[in-house]
Amino acid sequence: MRTTECESIILGVMDYREADRLVTFFCHEHGKLRGVARGAKRSRQRFGGALEPFARLCLQVVLKEGLTQMQGADIITIYPGIRTDLARIGCAGYACELADRLLPEGVANPRLFRLLAAFLEFLDHSPCAESERRFFEINFLNVLGYRPALDYCAGCGAELAGMERYGFSAAAGGLLCPHCGTGANPVSAATVDLLQRCLKTGRFGAMDFPPEVLAEAGTILDASIAILLSRPLNSLAFLSELKGQMPDSSVQNG
Repeated sequence: MRTTECESIILGVMDYREADRLVTFFCHEHGKLRGVARGAKRSRQRFGGALEPFARLCLQVVLKEGLTQMQGADIITIYPGIRTDLARIGCAGYACELADRLLPEGVANPRLFRLLAAFLEFLDHSPCAESERRFFEINFLNVLGYRPALDYCAGCGAELAGMERYGFSAAAGGLLCPHCGTGANPVSAATVDLLQRCLKTGRFGAMDFPPEVLAEAGTILDASIAILLSRPLNSLAFLSELKGQMPDSSVQNG
């Protein structure tokens, strides 16, 4: 079996047996993989404490069916700026847990790898504003093919251009025209316009969500993600708890 090097972002780590660790990582070349790092809890030489959530590493692995064998790791960055702040840790953990839960195993997705890496890079140098989390979410859903319909009615298929108000239904798969959206959550044209603009730029920090738009976008994105999950995200519960403890924190509205 041949050892391969792959640039990866650690999505999750858990202890296994007495000395091993089970690692879920998102590899640029091979997609999401799960592996076992034998002796990682004891060996500083091969892994050097690098196997931590959202670290970006060059991993030496032996690819195989089932659990990949992890031979060693070289640190590219552990994103030290993120690790100094609970809100940033929460946002980074959320992005990685979302990727872990929704990515299929063994399917390369370089575009999504770049999106996740760009979000972590942004968090490494900037506060965790809710606008940036929403920017990440709409692009994440778009890359995976789960983006809610924004250009046409998810009910009847009618084009929505020029309308001032819409309805939204996660079960239907997106926005609804006035005819189909009776009783659905209302959404303004400003919110739809901003979400569409988020899909046309790949740069974090370029979009600013006004409070009323941020609230509507949050409703759309939370529901669109929740319907894809079999159980709630632990990291989202942590962010909600942190938001309640820090009313003026950037996790609220940036």
